[in-house]
Amino acid sequence: MVRDEEETRGGGGHVKKIGIADTTFARYDMYGSARDELEAIGTGFTIERYTVPGIKDLAIACQRLIKGGCDIVLALGMPGPEPIDKQCADQASRAILDVEIKHDVHILEVFVHEDECSSDKDLALLADRRAREHAVNAYDLLFRREKLQRAAGTGQREGHDDAGSLRR
Repeated sequence: MVRDEEETRGGGGHVKKIGIADTTFARYDMYGSARDELEAIGTGFTIERYTVPGIKDLAIACQRLIKGGCDIVLALGMPGPEPIDKQCADQASRAILDVEIKHDVHILEVFVHEDECSSDKDLALLADRRAREHAVNAYDLLFRREKLQRAAGTGQREGHDDAGSLRR
């Protein structure tokens, strides 16, 4: 079982550290989905969690995870449906990008906007699926980049059905 702080996973060599920043504002436990998916797919890493109140706090959480030695970070958030929520999400995205560039460490922004679905059930399914698929992306960036290279240009969509490739 993965603890919220550091737990060594199996595998030889350097143990990588995956940071997961999440919020209390979210209406779904996206951390649990990401953690469960990571537990199921691989070894050679630890998970460190940092929970903050809202999405505007995610950038500093990501920065602290990176300064704590994380090799990659997932930033999980669920902006609300109001115009101010979209503005806050945009500000949070910009701040997360600044941290990513400053530290030269991937931060996978995993936002699920509350107005992406018409029902709470569909929203929960989307949040679960998007968190899991981005957890796989984080693992792939650390351990199997060739898998991502093979998927380039195939229209992958995290949380929704894939769009597929365009053909001439």
